[in-house]
Amino acid sequence: MKITLNRINDDFLFECTNAAGNSILLDNTSQPGAKGVSPMESVLMAVAGCSGIDMVSILKKQRQNVTKFSAEVEGERIQVDDAKPFKSILVKFFVDGDVNPAKAQKAAQLSFEKYCSVSKTLEPNVTVNYEVTVNGEKV
Repeated sequence: MKITLNRINDDFLFECTNAAGNSILLDNTSQPGAKGVSPMESVLMAVAGCSGIDMVSILKKQRQNVTKFSAEVEGERIQVDDAKPFKSILVKFFVDGDVNPAKAQKAAQLSFEKYCSVSKTLEPNVTVNYEVTVNGEKV
């Protein structure tokens, strides 16, 4: 796996591109007019995307009819010398459709305990917790 990073303005805006040519923009979001996400925001996005792909895949294999899927991710940071890494991350999943709540909860558990490479990369330094809500009801 390889990505390239190219600076695309005179400040801090970077385009990151994968081997297939798909890109995201990273920027220093502490500056006014930022046009991309911060690198730390991209970590939260990666956790949401990785676990979201896992969950939808697992639920599809279980023949659950997911009509809507979304997530909110919150990261708590701590000061370590001059850096501010994540201490903990909370992922809240929202699933709608003809979905068994126990199966949605199990899919989230499997994602974080077995499949999600992004959250596994963050272990053991970052605690990742999750919540699952199905059709408006917290599981």
